[in-house]
Amino acid sequence: MQTETQTSSAMHAPGAILLISCYELGHRPIGLTRPLYALEAAGFAPDVIDIAVEPLDAEKVARARFIGISVPMHTALRLGVHLLHNIRQINPDVSICMYGLYATLNADYLLSHGVDFCISSEASTRLLALVKSVVADERAEIRGSCPTVVSECDKADGTDLHIAELPPLEMYAQFEDGDEVRTVGYTETTHGCKHLCTHCPIPPVYDGRFFAVQRDTVLAEIQEQVVEGATHITFGDPDFLNGPTHGLRILRAMHEAFPNLTFDFTTKVEHILKNREHFREFAQLGCRFVISAVEALNEQVLTILEKHHTRADVQEAIEIVHGAGIALRPTWVPFTPWTSLEDYLEIFQFIDTYRLVYHVDPVQYAVRLLIPPGSYLLNRPEVKTLSLTLDEASFSYTWEHPDARMDELHKTVNTLVENDARAGVDALETFYRIWALAADMSGKTPPEQRKEVHLPAPRLTESWFC
Repeated sequence: MQTETQTSSAMHAPGAILLISCYELGHRPIGLTRPLYALEAAGFAPDVIDIAVEPLDAEKVARARFIGISVPMHTALRLGVHLLHNIRQINPDVSICMYGLYATLNADYLLSHGVDFCISSEASTRLLALVKSVVADERAEIRGSCPTVVSECDKADGTDLHIAELPPLEMYAQFEDGDEVRTVGYTETTHGCKHLCTHCPIPPVYDGRFFAVQRDTVLAEIQEQVVEGATHITFGDPDFLNGPTHGLRILRAMHEAFPNLTFDFTTKVEHILKNREHFREFAQLGCRFVISAVEALNEQVLTILEKHHTRADVQEAIEIVHGAGIALRPTWVPFTPWTSLEDYLEIFQFIDTYRLVYHVDPVQYAVRLLIPPGSYLLNRPEVKTLSLTLDEASFSYTWEHPDARMDELHKTVNTLVENDARAGVDALETFYRIWALAADMSGKTPPEQRKEVHLPAPRLTESWFC
């Protein structure tokens, strides 16, 4: 009969816990790193796999007793579900947990298709608690009781130190600005978001709450990646300026320690306007670009998405950011049930007018509104009038545009963008080709290319956003 010590050692053995990331926008996944460090600090010895940059290691899967799969976004979830069959074939009895935003939103489906546990926010804390509860359950089988708490003192015996190897930063997206190339590290200064944009997956999980990550934790993550060779840091918070004072303190400390380090962050248009006085300092501290979810210019669409900005606000945000010497990279959701062909053309005219062609990755022109289970969009009266069908296997509701031309245009644009990306076509060429397609569909004269006014802009080499 196994002893309690033997049971505990089994879960603490090297590779007994396996963390798998499927995809995190081309950067080293924080859905691996933070849970990994938390588990190691508690005496466990996890292995890791990032299938975005490396193959699934069957040996790691076979020896695991517990597998956590990080699914913070829609693409990652679809890849993660595809993995389930392979994992079960290799290791039928392993306990599987999916964690991240999309795990909670789709928990009913996942739990009925081979997943044992689903957890969402603060993955490192909750995953550690779950692993400890699994250890406690195993002990209960031996002792005939069911403890609910496992002591923080449970540690591996230390005789065979095991440190999981993360893929090197060079395997991930790089920063590019003309001939300048930088190795990119990644961190987040907060969890959640205080805003309730209806198309975002964060509100259904956090409901308008956000939490600061300790400054020392963030700075330690940055330092570790600098040692590995990072010369640029992406701050991947849903909105870096939810806590502007917290973010500024981290940036100042980072710049003092690493004055040549550059960075980027994501924030709302309204936060650019509210914090305009900080942008010149952001530039001095090394900010090279800011991502902002503009999404649309149409007033109705912006209202339904509850973005709380206007077209005029977007224009002002561009002036603030560019005036500080930082590039603004707007993101878009150009295909919604309420976006007309004229609205779509307006987006292209706006990008051309403000010389933003190289500030927008072509995939943005093909983004179609995603309505996942639990989405706040489902509460909007405009959405309740739509004919929606839940496609469980795709983890979203399907919808059709009232103007059939828009659905046809989306399919055409999606194919064009994919083919051009595969062929390495210049973003400007793709931009004008799509604009010409839409103009032709509306019976308008296609625009003339203005290549000379569109200068290259800083970017990351990974362009997918969903």
